[in-house]
Amino acid sequence: MKILILNGPNLNRLGLRKPEVYGSKSMAQILLEIQRNWLDVHFVYKQSNHEGDLIDWIQEANDKGQISNDQYAGIVLNAGGYSHTSVALRDAVEESEVPVVEVHISDTHAREPFRNIDLLADVCAHTVIGHGTDGYKEAVEHILSLAGC
Repeated sequence: MKILILNGPNLNRLGLRKPEVYGSKSMAQILLEIQRNWLDVHFVYKQSNHEGDLIDWIQEANDKGQISNDQYAGIVLNAGGYSHTSVALRDAVEESEVPVVEVHISDTHAREPFRNIDLLADVCAHTVIGHGTDGYKEAVEHILSLAGC
């Protein structure tokens, strides 16, 4: 089984950028914890500060299932600021036949008013908000439950 983990802009700075908001763990540490919890799952991780890359990767994840038997069970998506601004990313998620679980490390509802707008929430299979970096694990658990595991 394969799960794609996608991180958007500024998430390459996890552990360094605003640790009081986003925690002190790097993404490498988070991925190691995830892999240790689910040894039988193959995780593919990608990060980009560019909106089009995220859209391309979501579309590619869907195409893999149509072209070969190499389909993803789900996508964990932390779109960062694009959650609040990107209609194009929303459209890619809405089209996705692979379930997408959205993650927000911080409680976006307790922050600036513009972060209360989440263009992705209603097109995602599930959204995890404000559970810190453990939100990634919760997203994986949700994907596994959707896959019947």
